[in-house]
Amino acid sequence: MRAAVLVRRGELRIEERPTPSPGPGQVLVRVSAVGICGSDVHYWHRGAIGPFVVRAPLILGHECAGQVAAVGPGVTGLAPGDRVALEPGVPCGHCAACRCGRYNLCPEVRFLATPPVDGALAEYVAHPAAFCFRLPPEVSDEVGALLEPLSVGVHAARRGGCGLGSRVLVTGLGPIGLVAVLAARACGAAAVYATDPVAFRRAAAGALGAEALAAEEAAALRPAGDGVDVAIECSGAAPALALCCAALRPGGVLVVVGMGAETATLPLIELQTREVEVRPIFRYAHTYPAALALAASGRAPLERLITHRLPLERVEEGFELSRVAAGGTIKVMIDPRA
Repeated sequence: MRAAVLVRRGELRIEERPTPSPGPGQVLVRVSAVGICGSDVHYWHRGAIGPFVVRAPLILGHECAGQVAAVGPGVTGLAPGDRVALEPGVPCGHCAACRCGRYNLCPEVRFLATPPVDGALAEYVAHPAAFCFRLPPEVSDEVGALLEPLSVGVHAARRGGCGLGSRVLVTGLGPIGLVAVLAARACGAAAVYATDPVAFRRAAAGALGAEALAAEEAAALRPAGDGVDVAIECSGAAPALALCCAALRPGGVLVVVGMGAETATLPLIELQTREVEVRPIFRYAHTYPAALALAASGRAPLERLITHRLPLERVEEGFELSRVAAGGTIKVMIDPRA
């Protein structure tokens, strides 16, 4: 099979790799859609994300969907021909984090395209059937691939306690910020405000139902009123963290999604005197069923995020488009079959 392999920092190469065989409990999926994520771009451009360092050739891509081509021993819930979305993180199932239901924190999790685990920018991938979700006819393969970033938004909204009547601010309007907007609205938020320095991203959030604000307008949300109940920070930028703190009402919740600098400064005394809670997130857990339901119902129009579609041979072009994020680029989708 063909695969897009990161052979060294800054260099992707289309290579021939052995087609995997599904083991016990696994299915073999013919991949039809892979979204390029910011983490993929970090590995390509910088060779690492925090402690996760690319030390050997690595197939990238973890936002993926496709069609079951074969099933391994013991698989009963799926059959060849089924279209599925793949949840890319497979936990150990027996550690303390897994036993308490927070399997996203499993120290032994094997996550597609996180070193040393190969990803899905390939014609085929073998994956546990328990982490494959059958797609209904109304959900396309491309939308199925985007259930992965939507899961981040769902997890962020849950961690923030977004609910009926909530006022929510989202900062950083790349794909993750935009799915956070969708998730907050789906939770019943009365108002979702969104801000980003880039005008076309603010426009994209507005098209998804948010009230797009300039940074100074977002910072004035508390001085001009009660402030927001939840601030979801998706950029990883220090000024955005400060903006979120300024906009939150007393007793509000700051959800930290974006990964930027390893350390950041927060106005601790101000947060203490207002009892603002700071809740970081790492990936997600138990979100795919909700994400799939939102997509199938039309309440999360994920197809609007796709701005570019490219074949596998042009994958490096897709990575460059995603890195620069200029000219209206939001989500680049790769078809490994093409």
